Amino acid sequence: MANRLSQIATRTGDDGSTGLGDNTRVSKDSLRVHAMGDVDELNSHIGLLLCEDMPGDVRELLIDIQHQLFNLGGELSIPGFELLKPEALLSLDQALQTYNSQLPRLQEFILPAGTRAAAQAHVCRTVARRAERAVVALGQAETVREAPRHYLNRLSDLMFVLSRVLNRFRPDGSVGDDVYWKSERLARSTAD
Repeated sequence: MANRLSQIATRTGDDGSTGLGDNTRVSKDSLRVHAMGDVDELNSHIGLLLCEDMPGDVRELLIDIQHQLFNLGGELSIPGFELLKPEALLSLDQALQTYNSQLPRLQEFILPAGTRAAAQAHVCRTVARRAERAVVALGQAETVREAPRHYLNRLSDLMFVLSRVLNRFRPDGSVGDDVYWKSERLARSTAD
């Protein structure tokens, strides 16, 4: 990927097309562009999450994920190109194992809520799922390596786990918790 942007407003997209990394042009509503856009949105939401207080190791992990998402987006922008390496998926698997092992076992569903950082991690989780669906749709129409799909699937799982980690983190050293779902059934039985 030797080409770097030197001019942002080129006006070449005014016709509803956009250029890919291999210099071909496609419609801005193509499946490939949708997938690239969802990955870009996910990366932006992670950037917003990084504005919050969090443990240093989680911050470093999220920064690495941003770089890997840039690689993933680059791979999507150049059909047939491999940019996302197997080590990226391995890193997510290791992080999932590490952080999940530190959490209490879930006994009930949790809400996408709690601290602002945890809630933003849940937004990242849902956008990762949308990006994954976009990559799946693209893969049904064109040839796409499995790595981007696997990475996004694992990343959404990790963002769920990190939301739980972030709900427990408090800069003052106190410990928080998840926000548990209370079904109507549970609410009725409690009222009886």
